[in-house]
Amino acid sequence: MIDVGILLPTRESVMSGRPEVAPMLAMAERAEALGFSSVWIGDSLTARPRHEPLTLLAAAAARTRRVALGTAVLLPALRHPVVLAHSVATVDRISEGRVVLGVGIAGDTPATRKEFEAAGVPFRQRAGRCIETLEICRMLWQGTPVSFRGRYWTLDEIAVGPTPHRAGGPPIWWGGGGPTALREAARADGWFPIDPRLEGFRESWGRVQETARAAGRPAGALTAALYTTIALGEPAAAQAELERFLSTYYNVPAAAMLGRQACYAGPADGCVDWMGGFVASGVRHILLRFAGAADQTAQLERAARELLPRLTRLA
Repeated sequence: MIDVGILLPTRESVMSGRPEVAPMLAMAERAEALGFSSVWIGDSLTARPRHEPLTLLAAAAARTRRVALGTAVLLPALRHPVVLAHSVATVDRISEGRVVLGVGIAGDTPATRKEFEAAGVPFRQRAGRCIETLEICRMLWQGTPVSFRGRYWTLDEIAVGPTPHRAGGPPIWWGGGGPTALREAARADGWFPIDPRLEGFRESWGRVQETARAAGRPAGALTAALYTTIALGEPAAAQAELERFLSTYYNVPAAAMLGRQACYAGPADGCVDWMGGFVASGVRHILLRFAGAADQTAQLERAARELLPRLTRLA
């Protein structure tokens, strides 16, 4: 069975000048009621301003009972590992074990470089800091004092409490398709790409699985997910809406993003067919981001009617 989740429009709400949280929490509740399996929140400090993800996930956790609650994706390098471990453990306690920690190292753009500079984190260290931060989090989530001497952090008999609800901490899914992401995904619990090319997904997923097998990990230890942006409707109008959204969201020509991200615009039948190729190649979790800052709930309802029943039956 395929799990299908939705992204809460934290960035879109800020872009449109409507940063109120109540509509997003209502959307999380509605997604659960409609049968979606997960609710996700993105992360950015200044590059693409939005609500802080772990804080908002805690609020969503208190308003839902069944859906998984994830970050798509969090940038651990921007946070101190002890603070991050403590925050994630608390949200996992609030949700009673429903957190999925999607993580990434961040792409190289001027706005992202400026974001890291604002946070006091050297941009060139982002990959190493991300990996080391997650290593420390996993150790702290065991509940025993941790002593650690790494390249970036040193700890001396440090423990945090509470530990996560889920023993050992929440599953970690790596986002991205670069060498670091593929290598670390094989050591983690899942892989979360956005590559629009089916052949690219197949090749990279094969590399992740091969690396995992070589490390002695059992079959089925990893979840392959897919982050998508969709606009359902008449093809021309849907494509125009998608391109308008991408160019506004990223402040670059839409064509540049269409070549880098998994996007679909058009009728539901075509969307199911397109996603079916990824499912046949190993995807077991699909995340839907709805194009456009307005009418997110209407898009959610439409996806529930036209996509959800069919997508969940693909595998």
